[in-house]
Amino acid sequence: MSDQLTLSAEARDRAGKGASRAHRREGRVPAVIYGNNEEPTSIHIEEKGLMKQLLTGHFMNSVVMIELGGKKVRTLPKDVQFHPVSDRPLHVDFLRISEHAQVTVSVPVVFVDEEQAPGIKRGGVLNIVAHDLSLVCDAAEIPDQIAISLAGLDVGSSIHLGDIKLPKGSEAAGADSDLTIATIVAPSALKSEEAEEATAADEVPSAQKSDAE
Repeated sequence: MSDQLTLSAEARDRAGKGASRAHRREGRVPAVIYGNNEEPTSIHIEEKGLMKQLLTGHFMNSVVMIELGGKKVRTLPKDVQFHPVSDRPLHVDFLRISEHAQVTVSVPVVFVDEEQAPGIKRGGVLNIVAHDLSLVCDAAEIPDQIAISLAGLDVGSSIHLGDIKLPKGSEAAGADSDLTIATIVAPSALKSEEAEEATAADEVPSAQKSDAE
């Protein structure tokens, strides 16, 4: 399950680009909390603290408790805007949620048991089609990642969404069970070898036919 993160925030008294630029000069990042049938709340948070959490790699699929005015607001990050040149965060959108709300999150996939995959041992290459999956789950049970085993898979094998055992309480968000997650493809050397064998096999009947004539 993803860790619960915490960020301290202060209310924004002023709106507009000028006020946002002033906050950024002070090392703060403008943000907004919305949803759960409540009015949006404009806030600003410390850039250093935000960057530290962004670097964890699972900020976008973690519950973030926003400490504001002596109270804690349970949220889920929905969007982070970055500067196109410096990559500094410019603005963050937080969705206000209840403790056990059903939320849609993007969860990364990781592949395990490569040493048990015949296709990988033969030099096959894992071609990852989907690096994450969109899941619907309880806000208190958001998985860190989805582990997919490669055990027993040979060159030419494909892994589809329907083949994956999702974490308890989670389900795929609007995706078809035939969605391809990854395939094991032959390396160039193996492809060339197989092509040569196929060509040789095709030439044998022709040679035999010529001898017969």
